[in-house]
Amino acid sequence: MAIKSLIINPGSTSTKIGVFEDETLLFEKTLRHSTEEIAQYATIADQKDFRKEIITNCLAENDCDIKSLNMVVGRGGMLKAIPGGTYEVTDALLADLKVGVQGQHASNLGGMLAREIGDEIGVPSYIVDPVVVDELCPVARYSGVPELPRTSVFHALNQKAVAKRYAKENGKAYEDCNLIVVHMGGGVSVGAHTGGRIIDVFNALDGDGAFSPERAGGVPTGALIKMCFSGQYTQQEVYKKIVGNGGFNAYMGTNDMREVETKVNAGDPKATEVCNAFIFQVSKDIGSMACVLKGKVDAIVVTGGIAYDKNVMRGLKEACEWIAPMTVYPGEDELLALVQGGLRVLNGEEAAKEY
Repeated sequence: MAIKSLIINPGSTSTKIGVFEDETLLFEKTLRHSTEEIAQYATIADQKDFRKEIITNCLAENDCDIKSLNMVVGRGGMLKAIPGGTYEVTDALLADLKVGVQGQHASNLGGMLAREIGDEIGVPSYIVDPVVVDELCPVARYSGVPELPRTSVFHALNQKAVAKRYAKENGKAYEDCNLIVVHMGGGVSVGAHTGGRIIDVFNALDGDGAFSPERAGGVPTGALIKMCFSGQYTQQEVYKKIVGNGGFNAYMGTNDMREVETKVNAGDPKATEVCNAFIFQVSKDIGSMACVLKGKVDAIVVTGGIAYDKNVMRGLKEACEWIAPMTVYPGEDELLALVQGGLRVLNGEEAAKEY
């Protein structure tokens, strides 16, 4: 019998939902929320009832009987660091989502909404591979400053999904593959996958690895310290230079890689050099992860929106395919990745993890 699922992926000003029958999408909808609507709520958790009403109204408008659902899966949020997998939304997990133990983010609402809707209709609720997935090997945590350990914050959902897709398409178990997975979107993360774990990864959020459309990546530490204490900037202004206004935003005045690609194709020298610098940095990250895997790499798997950019992909292949063949899954399908995580549990392929 087919399993019918509601998938919920909340963003800061939108809630993306999808209804699936097994892995077949029946319909999806991006529900937009104005800044004024969101501003009414003091905390992320306070938005739950507002977003729930919009979701249930959308289901009714699309003739989807909410009682016909077999599970509800939400995007995982800023929980404590956990291994990858599909997690049942337990009371403990729900409590940490409400508090936001590693920060306030709209994705915290995914599990809250899934649990409440699931409980109302008597079906299980899950989250899958939140951004705080942490499977780093002990030596990967060392930074050189004990008070500043390296941390794991990255595109875990998409990285795990494409790694498992690659394994399945090649007749292997994910656990038996050695992969370097590269996600290139608003942020860039490069991870080393082996034995079913991501034992090292460049933190995609605030200060590790290559720059990206809106993040600075790793910057010269001494110069950053001098900037912080120059008196010219507030803490918030410096952080915005690292996350939000960094990378392509800083160099090109845009975080839209399609605009950059158009300029490169038109022969714009600055756009070409910045794009080449991006390729250079991502290639170095890939090379680093090849060393983490001791050169035993089955494939380099590239995903995210920038994987559509032919110039970037040409450059990465020229620089890195000597390490291993490159497989490209452009874009990201988070709704499908979420439903697949839930289906693996309901179909008995893996057990739900308890938070």
